[in-house]
Amino acid sequence: MTKSLSAVIGRAASKPSASIGEWFGKSIKLGDGGFGGQFLGGQSSSGKTVNVDNAMQLSAVWSCVRIISTSVAGLPLGVYLREADGGRKDARDFGLYDVIHNSPNEDMTAFQFWQAMVAAMLLRGNAFAEILRIGSRIVALDFLLPSRVDLDLDDDGRITYWYRPRKGTRRQIERQNMLHIPAFSLDGRVGLSAIRYGADVFGAAMSADDAANGTFKNGLLPAVAFKVDRILKPEQREEFRDYVKQVSGALNAGRSPVLEQGITPESIGINPVDAQLLESRAYSIEEVCRWFGVPPWMVGKTDSGSNWGTGLEQQMIAFLTFSISSITNQIQQCVNKRLLTPVERQSYYAEFSLEAFLKADSAGRSAWYSQMTQNGIMTRDECRVKENLPRHGGNAAVLTVQTNLAPIDQLGKSTDSQAAQAALQNWLGQNQE
Repeated sequence: MTKSLSAVIGRAASKPSASIGEWFGKSIKLGDGGFGGQFLGGQSSSGKTVNVDNAMQLSAVWSCVRIISTSVAGLPLGVYLREADGGRKDARDFGLYDVIHNSPNEDMTAFQFWQAMVAAMLLRGNAFAEILRIGSRIVALDFLLPSRVDLDLDDDGRITYWYRPRKGTRRQIERQNMLHIPAFSLDGRVGLSAIRYGADVFGAAMSADDAANGTFKNGLLPAVAFKVDRILKPEQREEFRDYVKQVSGALNAGRSPVLEQGITPESIGINPVDAQLLESRAYSIEEVCRWFGVPPWMVGKTDSGSNWGTGLEQQMIAFLTFSISSITNQIQQCVNKRLLTPVERQSYYAEFSLEAFLKADSAGRSAWYSQMTQNGIMTRDECRVKENLPRHGGNAAVLTVQTNLAPIDQLGKSTDSQAAQAALQNWLGQNQE
């Protein structure tokens, strides 16, 4: 089923191209690549055609996607059972646990699967996985390339999914068998592609890289024109062009060219310093990082404000809070909605363990354990389990608190044990004298 142009335009947030008139009077599919390429971006104002493949050749894009996707994939995603007392426990015997935590399918580990899903969300705006079942039990999640998934609308306006495999015919995947995780979205159903909407930024970064590469290719020299003191005939002009090629080759080879009488070299264009080539490339890195929500220092772009210490720690906390958590929350809710039945959701839920980030910070981890055990929130055995250590048992399974905290109205009052201890100390002091 198709959707009218006016409805699609209402959700598109980019400028139309010169050939947009050809789409009037036609029905546009939700996943139409031709319309998407013209109306949703792809051609930057710098003249560069921007797509996922050439955008990933930018070091800043590669770094941002790698950092976010590997960070999320490295977090354990488990299934938990709600207990009657308000607590929870690992539901390792629940069938879905092994699928999302260990082995989503026969080809991928959980890390590889979630890394690919997050990368698809960042680059394409949507991540797709086909849900495979035996009876009512989910046994696998097959990752689908977003470029091979077409979105359509049925008669009720609900999204339908069509998949184009590498081999075989195009087939429809039922809604209940599709795990669809959109990234940032304006309609709550289909995510927006950063590559399409940020085409101008990525295209400008590509142009800056091309200019830098051309500068280095020419030996850091600007373009050179040769002024001749006479009018050349056509054959002389061609012969002189061949000579210019030899001169350029000599410059690249480090040899000094020989200019004959009547020939004067003149530089044209802007040299790299005046063009602020390095500054423009640095600015492009900041712009790319802004699109992905990654602090520039994480991709190697440092400045006077990116120093080790408290400032850097706060930037890391902001990155985890606003970038990583936004993705993990979206994945968790989509997993709970699509992979659990309404009855199962009453007792079970999937959640990432963000505490795993503390594994790289031994000081922070030990301080956190100390606070949790000393304030009676966790037992020492629970801390040992999180460190992959065996339970000790006994008092290690008992909640403890610091005893130096007392109600304010008890200050100045001593207990019987304290009074007996004071009397003993007094008696020992008298006998020693």
